[in-house]
Amino acid sequence: MRSAAFLFERLHRSGMRDVVAVEPVTGGLAALAGIATRRDAPPVFVKAFAEAPHDDVFSAEAEGLAALRASGATAPPDVLLANRELLVLSILRARPCTETFWEEFAHALAHLHASTIHPCFGWHRDNWLGRRRQINTWNDDGFAFFAERRLLRWLGEPRVDAALDAGDRAALERLCHRLPELLPDRPACLTHGDLWTQNLMATPDGRPALIDPAVSYMWAEVDLAHLWTTVPPPEAQRFFEIYAELACLDSGWQDRMPIIQLRQHLAVLAQFDDDWGAGDLIRATLAPFRTSN
Repeated sequence: MRSAAFLFERLHRSGMRDVVAVEPVTGGLAALAGIATRRDAPPVFVKAFAEAPHDDVFSAEAEGLAALRASGATAPPDVLLANRELLVLSILRARPCTETFWEEFAHALAHLHASTIHPCFGWHRDNWLGRRRQINTWNDDGFAFFAERRLLRWLGEPRVDAALDAGDRAALERLCHRLPELLPDRPACLTHGDLWTQNLMATPDGRPALIDPAVSYMWAEVDLAHLWTTVPPPEAQRFFEIYAELACLDSGWQDRMPIIQLRQHLAVLAQFDDDWGAGDLIRATLAPFRTSN
């Protein structure tokens, strides 16, 4: 109940004095969250950090939601309030457990990626992946951007340094050097950036809706890899079939998902004591690169 009291106080301090109660919700990994009941208005979703990593964390998230909405491909929640202390959003509902929903999402995500091609990789500002800064400095070389801003960027983080030995770090550097051999040369497009299954919900009328973005212009397969590797439900199989067809993916796309998902595993390893197996997955992916052969 301390999280409910904390969120309630933050809401009132931000001027939402019609909030009468907050019910905590679970599912996120970094922030406190809840559903706030209001006296004469619909309920809202609210989240805050007990100790925010930076003053711009919620403004950056709100901007990411706005960018996704502007694409016309997805339906993120409405941003009702975003300040240095909290983010308040319209209510979404859990995604339905149907193939039809995932089929609709495949079309929406493929449209997002295809309609937002950009000449450079990055974003006009840094934003946040959980409690760590996502560095988005522009680069016109996707392989260099991915290596420097999405993989090597995590070396030096205390938890990463503790988990990876010198051989692992050298293997990561070798992998980065070989990225042009390992991955296809794809253009940059607008990506959600943190698209695990928990960040896919539904609007009140049942359309796919995305939350918790860490947007940038990056390879579309960054989003695909995150969904592929975070235990999608059985009904999501149609999503991958349809998305692969719409995006004209080659038959070997599944084989490169572990390499692309290294970015997320490293981010998890950097932030949480319980890394949910991220360290082991990183080492397994790096194993072929532990020697120079």
